[in-house]
Amino acid sequence: MDREAHGRLDALQRDPYPLYELARRTPGLLHVAELDAWLVARDEDVREVLRRPGDFSSGNALRPDTVPSPAARAVLDGGFGGRPVVVTADGARHRELRAPIVRGLSPARVAAVLPYAAERAAALVDGFVKDGHVELMSAYARRLPGEVVGRLLGLGPEDVPAVVRGGLRAEELLFRPLPEDEQVAAARDMVAKQHLLDACVRDRRARPREDLVTELVASLAPGDGELTLDQRHEIVGHLQNLLIAGHLTTTALIGNAVLHLLRHPRQWELLCAEPDRIPAAVEEAARYDSVLQGFRRITTRRVSLAGTQLPAGAAVFVAFGAANRDGARHARPDEFDITRDPDRHLAFGLGAHSCPGGQLAREQVRLTLEQLTTRLPGLRLAADRAVTMRPTMIHRSPEALHLVW
Repeated sequence: MDREAHGRLDALQRDPYPLYELARRTPGLLHVAELDAWLVARDEDVREVLRRPGDFSSGNALRPDTVPSPAARAVLDGGFGGRPVVVTADGARHRELRAPIVRGLSPARVAAVLPYAAERAAALVDGFVKDGHVELMSAYARRLPGEVVGRLLGLGPEDVPAVVRGGLRAEELLFRPLPEDEQVAAARDMVAKQHLLDACVRDRRARPREDLVTELVASLAPGDGELTLDQRHEIVGHLQNLLIAGHLTTTALIGNAVLHLLRHPRQWELLCAEPDRIPAAVEEAARYDSVLQGFRRITTRRVSLAGTQLPAGAAVFVAFGAANRDGARHARPDEFDITRDPDRHLAFGLGAHSCPGGQLAREQVRLTLEQLTTRLPGLRLAADRAVTMRPTMIHRSPEALHLVW
């Protein structure tokens, strides 16, 4: 993709909502050159695609926007991964890969980790509550989810920063145009994370524990013999995907929830006065500005969708963020309103590929809003610091969020 095309994609990613509105008004499907795909923007059509995984494969779900340079690829060749993961798998293979994640993120395990999450949320707020100002994304939102998912997986606290950094760098390398030296640096961070995860995987094979890494190793490589190199590649790739989804998505949702509450001061004041509304506020934030704006799918045969005939091999972009602003499903869809009657949104997907970590994400945002409304009710956006959204369709959030009180 050339620089001019990247510029158009960048603008679309920072504010996709005008395009979504156009697509919903357009009969049939709208083909979007910047996405190199047909845009599925109406709630009804998005749900139809998600309910037909046999016709719309997930094989291209994580197709990158950029191709790393040869120097960066040479670094990546020294790492682990490159195997199918749950997000890009279909059918029986998808069910096989998803099963241990669903077990690992069961209601019981989520409940068990919540006291730790609450403790860490309070401690992180302790770190800035007396300062009168904070950049929330770096001081809090990029830290809590990594620590919580690290705890679930069984990672040591000392390893979490490298894992979080590696996830952020993976997104930069594969979805942003970077100079070659930055590509190489990002690739090194990714590979460092992969080697850390590989060491953890081999340790759990030798010394099983009650954690999610052990569960994944036992499920994906049954038995007790030494893991083969191919098995290590597969498990590390799986863990890498799980970690990125587990912490980057929640980080983004924390940022979006706080941003839109503070952009609507009466909503923030209502939430401070009536904290029982916090769960509804979490759902509204997820609907109004969805973190996961959408995923790609590719047709497995000739199909008809919204009156548009698609050949086998056609790429579609299934826009959850557009469906969540569809007036046919949600009244006053472009208004942020925590008092609205809840209606099922698609922020966490639907069907076979629905997010198994949705409840854990919700709980961390709930804990965050409980901390902030209780301890910093005078919170507001810094007037002299504009908020810019990150140019991404998979972890939409503020690049930085400067707050004062």
